[in-house]
Amino acid sequence: MADSAQSELQTPGRGNGLRDVYGSRFLLKLLVRKELKVRYRGSVLGIVWSYVKPGVQFIVFYVALGVFLGLEQSPTNRGGLPNYAIYLFSGIILINFFTEALGNASRSIVGNGGLIKKIYLPRQLFPVASVWVSAVHFFPQLLILAVACLFTGWHPSLIQVLAAVAGFIIVTLLATGLGLLFGAANVYFRDSENFVDMLLMIATWASPVMYSWTMVQHKLGETWYALYQVNPMTIAVETFHYAFWLPTTDGSAGIPPHLLSLWIPVGLLVSAGVLLWGQMTFRRLEGRFAQEL
Repeated sequence: MADSAQSELQTPGRGNGLRDVYGSRFLLKLLVRKELKVRYRGSVLGIVWSYVKPGVQFIVFYVALGVFLGLEQSPTNRGGLPNYAIYLFSGIILINFFTEALGNASRSIVGNGGLIKKIYLPRQLFPVASVWVSAVHFFPQLLILAVACLFTGWHPSLIQVLAAVAGFIIVTLLATGLGLLFGAANVYFRDSENFVDMLLMIATWASPVMYSWTMVQHKLGETWYALYQVNPMTIAVETFHYAFWLPTTDGSAGIPPHLLSLWIPVGLLVSAGVLLWGQMTFRRLEGRFAQEL
């Protein structure tokens, strides 16, 4: 009898990981609502700011890279990318989703320290809620991209739409996994926030958001290019280019070889591995969150 009771004991502060998030869906919904209300409390524009930032970012990059550096194809510049505005914006909204999700998730445990010290609830809820809030900002931007694509002759196939869904799943898994990892590490080492900021800066430029994959292949060669292509963000961005940008062109620009057959499965596998790593690290460290906070 005593052995049975002892076997049911669990380490204080530890739960069942992401399974608890699924079982606490109502709490997750409340946290997402709370995050949105707190973020825009006292703001005049409110959620419109989620459109202003990518809009300004798009204009700056388009003028600097598309116009001044000649990445936009024109009658006098045949070496640029056709419909560069669509190419650029389809990458920007995805990379912004990743940077916002990971940045907020990595700070979510420390930011909710007062609540964590008062009551027990599944701690994974906080990083996951941050990713959901970022998704709330992402989908309206995706709608704007789709409308812009329609005006430029967008006629995607079912495979292209499914590729975009796969790209979104890759980014979501990656952001959640890294958010769990750095969210837990940030409780013990506050330098983690600075490391995440550097990581997000690198992620913006290490993916083909503003330039073509052919430039990378030409500069790095096949061996190093294959290593570059393993980056899940690179794969996800290319799926969005394949789904939204390529159907608005004559198709001559092309996509990375084996994107559908090789790189999308690789991206899903790597992102799932990062999620598992983040979850295992989070569960190991969460037992002392209340004490450390």
